[in-house]
Amino acid sequence: MSVPEAVKRSGSSVRTWTFLTNHAHVLLAIARDPTVRLRDVADTIGITERAAQAIVTDLETDGYLTRERVGRRNQYTVNGAGRFRHPAEADRNIGDLLNLFTD
Repeated sequence: MSVPEAVKRSGSSVRTWTFLTNHAHVLLAIARDPTVRLRDVADTIGITERAAQAIVTDLETDGYLTRERVGRRNQYTVNGAGRFRHPAEADRNIGDLLNLFTD
């Protein structure tokens, strides 16, 4: 995946935004490839590796994913039954979102 041109220009005076948060992007990247390296997630999303690690910690702490060490890599399991945090979507599972963007 490549970073959209509008995101690459975010350092300019052009105001950019996306519909999904970085937390959603990290979760989707992990759902697509449960053994993905956080360095690769960060590069794909356009954030630092440290930011990706902090997001994974948030997602793990709140029960949206679990992490297991397999050899030298981490393997993640996404909890698709987790609920959205915003009250407007709290009645929906994040699995619904993941199904839209993953095979």
